[in-house]
Amino acid sequence: MNLKRSSALVGLVGVVAVASLTACGSDNNAASSASGSVTPASSASCAGKDKLSAAGSSAQKNAMDQFTAKYIEVCNSKGKSKNVAYTASGSGDGRTQFIAKQIDFAGSDSAIKGDQAAKAKQRCAGTDAWNLPMVFGPVAMAYNLPGVDNLVLNGETIAKIFDGSVKNWNDPAIAALNPGVKLPDQQIGVVYRSDSSGTTDNFQTYLTAASHGAWTKGAGSDFVGGVGNGSKGSAGVAQAVRTTPGSIAYVEESFAAQNKLQTASLDSGSGPVALSTEAAAKSVAAAKFANPASDDLTLDLKAMYSSNEPGAYPLVLASYDIVCSKGYDADTAEAVKSFLTSAANEGQQGLGALGYVPLPDTIKTKLMTSINAIAPAS
Repeated sequence: MNLKRSSALVGLVGVVAVASLTACGSDNNAASSASGSVTPASSASCAGKDKLSAAGSSAQKNAMDQFTAKYIEVCNSKGKSKNVAYTASGSGDGRTQFIAKQIDFAGSDSAIKGDQAAKAKQRCAGTDAWNLPMVFGPVAMAYNLPGVDNLVLNGETIAKIFDGSVKNWNDPAIAALNPGVKLPDQQIGVVYRSDSSGTTDNFQTYLTAASHGAWTKGAGSDFVGGVGNGSKGSAGVAQAVRTTPGSIAYVEESFAAQNKLQTASLDSGSGPVALSTEAAAKSVAAAKFANPASDDLTLDLKAMYSSNEPGAYPLVLASYDIVCSKGYDADTAEAVKSFLTSAANEGQQGLGALGYVPLPDTIKTKLMTSINAIAPAS
């Protein structure tokens, strides 16, 4: 898929500039909004305060730029001026700022849980913070290996690469997955996220589920493989792979596409599957909620990551918006509900062209129930 992005930042202004892809400089590069007109009958109320603030996931940034552009158009059509300022500072920082009440909501590629969830409850006037999955996107196994254009990997081999057990590109474990391919006798250069990252958490969760026991390091937002070189942010990782022959990294497909990186096909037991929106959508459709009866929509990703469904690309990241369930003042609650309503509807138009998977109906239905349940503190 081709990704078009711009270098415009979405700030606290009344308009969004949309430009063509220029250079890759940071995670704050903005995405172009989807083509086509906004649905005039949007169900977003455009109520509440005029400016929302958010921060967190860099993987979510391109989608958030589109959501904001669409929201501005919707509200302008209703005679209201609204905006959302989103800073792509990383999932860990987003959760920290949300807990500290520095932003209205956080973007995170990992659900808020444990001690952070308890602190978020204090921030939300004694009510729970909810994890609402707004964005899905495939994570690429991006590599730089001139002459090897159709690399195939599986969960077990990736685990061994990222824990240092497999060190060379012509290792028998890689060769077995790539018959007839001339693999170089070259050391593998592992690149990982140096900052606290939900992408890292999802990647290590995938390895735990898909490596048949080869990955024993656990998950979490910090890389625990113990090998390689770290780079900050998704853009930093992609740039490191682009400039380092023999390297490999996990990075969102949009950044891999932007940097024109090679991406491996994944074989979960039913044959190699190349990364594509359609193949990722097959995996997303199988996602389940950890607690189906709750308005907190944390996903149980085990089934998706361990699936061997033919044609499904399993390594898909779910990115949440973390919100207070009933802990905002009235103006903030109305604005958050309105923005997320727009994001879940017209905001999904054209996301495939940006490297994301639009929300399937099974998730969108639950999501709208949760959004409508957001209420001010009593």
